[in-house]
Amino acid sequence: MKFKKSIISAITLSLIISGCASTNAGKGAAIGAVAGAVLGKSTSNHKDKRLIWGAAIGAIAGAAVGDYMDKQEEEFREELSGSGIEVIREGDNIRLVMPSNITFATGQSYITSGFHATLNDVAKVLTKFDKTYLSIEGHTDSQGSYEFNQNLSEQRAVSVKNYLVQQNILDGRLQVTGYGETQPLVDNSTEKNRAINRRVEIQIIPSKA
Repeated sequence: MKFKKSIISAITLSLIISGCASTNAGKGAAIGAVAGAVLGKSTSNHKDKRLIWGAAIGAIAGAAVGDYMDKQEEEFREELSGSGIEVIREGDNIRLVMPSNITFATGQSYITSGFHATLNDVAKVLTKFDKTYLSIEGHTDSQGSYEFNQNLSEQRAVSVKNYLVQQNILDGRLQVTGYGETQPLVDNSTEKNRAINRRVEIQIIPSKA
């Protein structure tokens, strides 16, 4: 019910803006407002999850989405080559997987200074391709208590968000979620596997017209 109300509110807002817009630029802003208010997110782990962002950003025309994301993927692969970040294409979305061993000290949520340059490269691409929303998601292994892991995953995701904001990425493009130990990529039976599960992922989702 709350989600439906959000949709209705967004449509109402778009009608108001459209009524006031006398130029193509104004109409584009109205479309962006709707895309910013209501956005569906689909990933392999969370097919039915919906995230709502508050920012109005420009939308990409349907036929141009694939090309836009192709170019963005290419630049990510070029900028992040050898960095340890995995770039994964999933339909129209891009997923960046950041292992915690190259981003955070054990049990800590501050970003290691050695990783700043790599995150700067991430921000560089995100600045150029600004018609996307970002879902920043923290994950841990199963060592320690559930509560500790949940809090740590949230804090690490927030740290990545804050760093990107410092690099002038619009705050309204960013959504943060902590999943703790609940979404492992592999079982937690070995240290090697646990290291794989400790990560932050950035889901990059196009704003479609």
